[in-house]
Amino acid sequence: MENLNIPNELEHVLTKMVMPEDTASRYGSGLLDVFATPAMIAFMEQTCHSAIQPYLSPGMSSVGTEVNIKHLKATAVGNVVRCIAQLQQTEGRKLVFSVKVFDSKGLIGAGTHSRFIIDIQKFISKLS
Repeated sequence: MENLNIPNELEHVLTKMVMPEDTASRYGSGLLDVFATPAMIAFMEQTCHSAIQPYLSPGMSSVGTEVNIKHLKATAVGNVVRCIAQLQQTEGRKLVFSVKVFDSKGLIGAGTHSRFIIDIQKFISKLS
């Protein structure tokens, strides 16, 4: 595999509005109509994935391999959340990000997320 040209100090930000399909009651992770922890983690993963994808060669992508996340505060439907992903460490094809999610009142979630760079065709071929 060629050298990765991902900047060491890479930072990426995404925003989204919390929708009814993002709630704990819809995910089955709780009974309340608030931003679900699984939805927040998926948003963190999406932010990290979209941060590095432009730096990868065609046919390459990344998969999430580890999350260590704390969900600190509830967020209601209709609020806008913002995720900041910062690349902290590169170990070969393994990338470790610091991730934080904020709503209008402040920090709602934080932790780390690891991704692994893959060759899509090789990855898929191992599934069969």
